[in-house]
Amino acid sequence: MKKVFILLLIGSIGISTACQSKENKGTENNAKIENPIKSTEKATITLTKEEFKEKVMDYEKNKEWKFEGELPCIVDFYADWCGPCKIAGPILEEIALEYKGRINVYKVDVQKDQEIAGVFGVQGIPAFLYCPKVGGPQMSSGIGQSKEETKQMFINAIEKFLLGK
Repeated sequence: MKKVFILLLIGSIGISTACQSKENKGTENNAKIENPIKSTEKATITLTKEEFKEKVMDYEKNKEWKFEGELPCIVDFYADWCGPCKIAGPILEEIALEYKGRINVYKVDVQKDQEIAGVFGVQGIPAFLYCPKVGGPQMSSGIGQSKEETKQMFINAIEKFLLGK
């Protein structure tokens, strides 16, 4: 009787394990079918001090505003520990994809590049620097009360200020 019980126990464990691995494989396959291309490349670009000077403004060379970029841009001043920054990040990623080729979306980590944040008087984060091709920049800070409101805030600023529509 003990032998039969042990054989049944081993058999049920084997069947259970096989079903679980088929379920997991099926889930993995379904995920691949639903979204076959998962890019690790981000649409937003994190800038170092030197890159900022090349793509936005060389604040060491020019005391007055002189935009160095080819496309209008948004610069997101953020920190990894900042809750509202974590909300704004994925929204800006969407914005960068939607407006690809018309604007650039850059990020500056205020903990790594405090100097850039200081040049623009960033005292609270998230803060956003809107840089049109012609004219001076505008700074805003904070996010909306919802993801939709925050995205609309970015779209309004892009359409009116950066693209002049």
